[in-house]
Amino acid sequence: MSEPFVPIEELAKQFTVSVSTVRAWVRQGHIPKDTYLKIGNTYRFNVPAVIAALSGTPKAESEVPKVEDPKAPVQLELVFTDPNEDM
Repeated sequence: MSEPFVPIEELAKQFTVSVSTVRAWVRQGHIPKDTYLKIGNTYRFNVPAVIAALSGTPKAESEVPKVEDPKAPVQLELVFTDPNEDM
């Protein structure tokens, strides 16, 4: 494993959002299950995998995109659709 898994607080700082927002993203499926580990009530996230999932970047089986500076905040644009709107 080349990238460490970080706690939910660290992921929230990375995206400059609250911890409750990250939890909502997990509940809503915006952060896929294969990008984090959950043991009891503790989450640990693979930051490059979460970035790839939220940005829509496809990843190869064994390849996760590298982050230039893992401490630098990442700006993502999330597009949410209206559940009452016809597709």
